Amino acid sequence: MRIMSTSCICPVLVCLCFVQRCYGAAHHGSIKVTRNQTKHIEGETEVHHRPKRGWVWNQFFVLEEHLGPDPQYVGKLHSNSDKGDGSVKYILTGEGAGTIFIIDDTTGDIHSTKSLDREQKTHYVLHAQAIDRRTNKPLEPESEFIIKVQDINDNAPKFTDGPYIVTVPEMSEMGTSVLQVTATDADDPTYGNSARVVYSILQGQPYFSVDPKTGVIRTALHNMDREAREHYSVVVQAKDMAGQVGGLSGSTTVNITLTDVNDNPPRFPQKHYQLYVPESAQVGSAVGKIKANDADAGSNADMKYTIINGDGSGVFSISTDKETREGIISLKKPLNYEKKKSYTLNIEGANTHLDFRFSHLGPFKDVTMLKIIVGDVDEPPLFSMPSYVMEVYENAKIGTVVGTVAAQDPDSTNSLVRYFIDHNTEEDRYFIIDANTGTIKTAKIFDREETPWYNITVAASEIDNLGLLSHVPVDIRILDVNDNPPELAREYDVVVCENAKPGQVIQTVSATDKDNSANGPRFHYSLDEGLSLNPNFTLRNNEDNTASILTRRRRFSRTTQDVYYLPILISDSGIPSLSSSSTLTIRVCACERDGRVRTCHAEAFLSSAGLSTGALIAILLCVIILLAIVVLFITLRRSKKEPLIISEEDVRENVVTYDDEGGGEEDTEAFDITALRNPSAAEELKYRRDVRPDVMHTPRHQPSSSLNSIDVHEFIKQRLAEADLDPSVPPYDSIQTYAYEGHRSEAGSISSLDSVTTHSDQDYNYLGDWGPEFKKLAELYGEIESERTT
Repeated sequence: MRIMSTSCICPVLVCLCFVQRCYGAAHHGSIKVTRNQTKHIEGETEVHHRPKRGWVWNQFFVLEEHLGPDPQYVGKLHSNSDKGDGSVKYILTGEGAGTIFIIDDTTGDIHSTKSLDREQKTHYVLHAQAIDRRTNKPLEPESEFIIKVQDINDNAPKFTDGPYIVTVPEMSEMGTSVLQVTATDADDPTYGNSARVVYSILQGQPYFSVDPKTGVIRTALHNMDREAREHYSVVVQAKDMAGQVGGLSGSTTVNITLTDVNDNPPRFPQKHYQLYVPESAQVGSAVGKIKANDADAGSNADMKYTIINGDGSGVFSISTDKETREGIISLKKPLNYEKKKSYTLNIEGANTHLDFRFSHLGPFKDVTMLKIIVGDVDEPPLFSMPSYVMEVYENAKIGTVVGTVAAQDPDSTNSLVRYFIDHNTEEDRYFIIDANTGTIKTAKIFDREETPWYNITVAASEIDNLGLLSHVPVDIRILDVNDNPPELAREYDVVVCENAKPGQVIQTVSATDKDNSANGPRFHYSLDEGLSLNPNFTLRNNEDNTASILTRRRRFSRTTQDVYYLPILISDSGIPSLSSSSTLTIRVCACERDGRVRTCHAEAFLSSAGLSTGALIAILLCVIILLAIVVLFITLRRSKKEPLIISEEDVRENVVTYDDEGGGEEDTEAFDITALRNPSAAEELKYRRDVRPDVMHTPRHQPSSSLNSIDVHEFIKQRLAEADLDPSVPPYDSIQTYAYEGHRSEAGSISSLDSVTTHSDQDYNYLGDWGPEFKKLAELYGEIESERTT
């Protein structure tokens, strides 16, 4: 089958269509269908040949955006089997078959019924088949072909990222690249010039240019100055069809800002400045400002101010305010109008960030001269010292001179000065000052041990101008005198053991003195000389401000004396020396061999146990309650008895429980044991106690002679027979137990029942040789032995 296309788009493409058809005719001519042939050649097997298709197919082209009233002709399908009699039916399937593309099933002509957009879909894949109209059988295999949508210039170029905001440094070289813009065209770039874009500048010349092919924007002028103009708005156009007439175009805006570089040096507006500063200005305070102008911005305008020379460089200093870029002039030393009335400063302002590309535009610094005029003011009095330190002894009398402060008027008038103390705190009232001379005296008696330092503030003013004040701090130290005797550092709890040895150290004591080291240590310890020699204890001075208490004799007894009192005399090293007497209380205690205290007396023992009287009473009550609970439990346990028969109605296989405790081996009345020792004790038939017989039988009595001679075995058999014949027993089994202990052993009984009547031959005299611990036991057994002998 042959596919014929008539895709002539316009007169311009007629030649292309003609060439296409010629090319197709030359290369896609009709191919005849031949049937399978079988040849039988001698020596060869049967060969099957695949049938060749009788189709000629190619790509179809359809013009996009067709707006004609009639369907657009696409092409024609033709099969070699088609003789033109209408027996062949053409069928079209695939993308858009029946909706977009329709086929004349008799002629094979294909038409497009809708306007197509190549930018939405570039091609359609369809399948064609020729079948016999009468039998509906395919004449040839199904074939696939493509219908391509042919592009027209219906899309204008677009800048997807615009508008643009970019920067470029000022003073850049001509041709410096700023930005590359790119426009996209949705048309087919492989067909014609519909997608071939050319760039141009509509606005922004002569400052910038654009490459027509690449879209790179560049500077077009030399030395573009930010200080002259900072912002530029450039409009760039992109046009397809290679910029030819009739092409579509799109545009975008590029906002370009020139960034600053350091191409402008700083400049002072004036070459000479004058500044007035009063002599009363405080040291460290700012007294003036100065500023140099810089047309640059940001860090390029940063600068530093310095004083390069001048007679005031040692009195004034300058610093830079980074926010305002101003030079701050400060006072380094006090001003005195009477000594110097003016100063001259040469101030330099220089950029801190230099760009050496523009060094030819420099120098990037400037110098100006500043004259400072010192103003005369009425100043307050000036003290001779910035602060004073004075001393006075404690216990000094009221009115004692502590020291003197001095101040004078610095002005040329030299007015008289008046002194007084600022009574801001209570300490200021402890001293008084002479208003004319500045002499400070005490107003109370001081105790160094209570307050060693006092801080006061003295003010001075001119007599004719009390509003001008100056102040000075005065620190007064209270000196020590020896007015406190030494005393023991703490209360000592001294213990001596009963087994102490002579010369044993039982305690080391130390002392304290409220006075300072000059009037306190070193301390001297001694026993009170006014008393007789102590026979029990002595004292040893350790020469390190401590003393040791030693024993004089070997043993102490609590029963004889449990507490001793030892007076100690302590002296300090002051002039004159002070002393005091303290008494140590020494308790006698019982100690272990290693010296640990075991107890001193009963009260101490109770105290060491750590139990109060209330705690002991609570423990005793708990013990009593526990004992009561135990006794009550045992009583209830013994009084509880089980019934002999569990149920009066049901007597089947009852287990009778006895919970009575016997009297032991000495209880011979509880059970007649002779019944087991001698079967003759059972004289008559005994009925069951748990049931009552319906018929009473007369008990059968055996002659006593037969009972005496009957054997236990025969006795048990007799009881078994009576139980079987007893009409009063229940109609089911009942257990009756009989036991026989047997005849008396010839070896005798080992029971302890009769042991109380026997006498032991044991001799307990050896207990007296075991020592005093067994003395009582030996006496007890000795009395028992003597009673037995008696």
